[in-house]
Amino acid sequence: MAERNYTRQLATIISIDAVGFSRLMGLDDESAVAAFEERRDIIADSCSTFGGRTFGDAGDSIMAEFGNPIEALRAAFDFQGRIVTLNSSVDEAMSMPFRVGINTGDVIVREGRLYGDDVNIAARIQEFAPRDGLAVSETTWHHVKDKTAAEFIDLGEFMLKNIALPVRVLIAGRIGNGSSPAAFVAAMPPVNGQHKQSPKGPPAIAVLPFQGDGGERDVGYMADGIAEDIIYGLSNTRWLSVIAKSSSFQFRDDTLGTRVIGNALGARYIVSGTLMRNGGQIRLNTSLADTSNGRLVWSQRFDRDLVDIFSLRDQIGAEIVSILDKEVDRAEQVRTFQVPWESLETWQLVRRGRWHMNRRTRGDTEIALDFFEKAYREDPNSSAVLNELAWWYFWRAWLRFGDNDDLNKVEQYARKALLMDSLDARPHAHLGAVDIMRGEPRAAVEHLEQAIHINPSFAFARSAMGSARLLLGDAVGAIPFFLDTERLSPFDLYRFHNLGELAAAYAFAEDWPSAIATADRSLNLSPGYFYARFLKIGALMRSGREEEGKREMAVFATRHPDFSEQRVRWIPFADKAANEFLIGNFEMARANNTIEAGEHQQL
Repeated sequence: MAERNYTRQLATIISIDAVGFSRLMGLDDESAVAAFEERRDIIADSCSTFGGRTFGDAGDSIMAEFGNPIEALRAAFDFQGRIVTLNSSVDEAMSMPFRVGINTGDVIVREGRLYGDDVNIAARIQEFAPRDGLAVSETTWHHVKDKTAAEFIDLGEFMLKNIALPVRVLIAGRIGNGSSPAAFVAAMPPVNGQHKQSPKGPPAIAVLPFQGDGGERDVGYMADGIAEDIIYGLSNTRWLSVIAKSSSFQFRDDTLGTRVIGNALGARYIVSGTLMRNGGQIRLNTSLADTSNGRLVWSQRFDRDLVDIFSLRDQIGAEIVSILDKEVDRAEQVRTFQVPWESLETWQLVRRGRWHMNRRTRGDTEIALDFFEKAYREDPNSSAVLNELAWWYFWRAWLRFGDNDDLNKVEQYARKALLMDSLDARPHAHLGAVDIMRGEPRAAVEHLEQAIHINPSFAFARSAMGSARLLLGDAVGAIPFFLDTERLSPFDLYRFHNLGELAAAYAFAEDWPSAIATADRSLNLSPGYFYARFLKIGALMRSGREEEGKREMAVFATRHPDFSEQRVRWIPFADKAANEFLIGNFEMARANNTIEAGEHQQL
């Protein structure tokens, strides 16, 4: 048997890492190295003073070993304080803060070097520390919690890379000391009052305060205002849990990273952004991150002319809310495939059903209904389930040109959903859509106004309001609602329908170029949508573009051989002259083809 040439011992390990070292190397490598070595000497001196030793220097990181966890924490506070003082005396661009992770556990010692999971844990939890701050493991915390002038914030348990079991991580700050992370600690609840992400139920989302870039006070106010508007708007989607502003706005320092902030707030998703002003324009960069894996789910840049600040806030805020609602929904649909079918919760059954519904095939639509009905059996009073069933039957009623039995089911589910949650915009919108399909657009307006009042970012309600106005003969008044829908939901799966309605509004306004262009956009999304091609043909003929109209008519006849004008006469315009107007435009192409065919026979 080989002779063992190592020993095991209990030790406290400190992992120390320079923040922004690579950036400084890119600016001035010689100065960066000199700055690091100066701070490394401070770290080594503090560790030695408190009975520890440094080992394993590698690039911009340092490890230290202590026999006593209390002395390790004191040493870390000491060298962090000295480094903060040093950094305050140099140009900010050349400042070099450090992050520290401390863990206590069993290590293997061989030829002066330390090995084992507990060494790796120290390195991993160091990543959770704020700049100039300390993160400690639960094992270290148990040794030092009542024996040092320190306070702690519990971030919860995390699965760390290559570590088999979850590790509880805490942020440490010195009581009464002004150094970081004391401000962070002061702003957060104590160790037993932290938020927790529930393993059950729908996900939570947190909106952090947006950063105002440029140092102008009004930019900072506007950045906060947009973030507040997003919090308010997301809360009106009803299916998402939204972390309150009083909690999420404590995290103005984003150096902690999304995983730490998300765990502290109990949020699966984090929204952040930066607002910049350049003369008469503003630029907002915003993003959505999944805290469970640190991945970026969505990001977008918004450029706007700075005219009316309040109007601009409303516009951008509503747009972002609508996008975030769909992006989180999409991410959660995908997440359900990581859970065994039989283990899906009610809200997950809804998301899985939505995934199939969005595929828009006959088979997937039937599968979607299976998921919604299973969710309904498990929780018949869930407003989320009731709304999905209402939408499913409305979609089928639309495909069947207003099937009355389906519309009755939409109304039944929507009214029950309102009893469960009177502040949910969705059932109001579904009831409005039912009124539209039943030829009662005036009654629809009341429901849709209520839906938009509750949730101004609800694109479906705005599109339905446009349809109601159009049916009532107010094409010009309908156009802004369709355009709002385009802005709020630019990637909506049912966008082809909204564009078809917008094309009809332009046709009634006799803006033929816009009608043609908009119908084309609808057909690009859904080439088989008969109404958009029908409208395009009429607009082409009214524009005098007869050759193009004839070509489109040939495509229409191939795609829709069973077309009857009755499909257009079914559309419930309040004034039936509107139906005849659209049919008349279309008939110009049909008559033109008939004349040409007759002339050809005579020749």
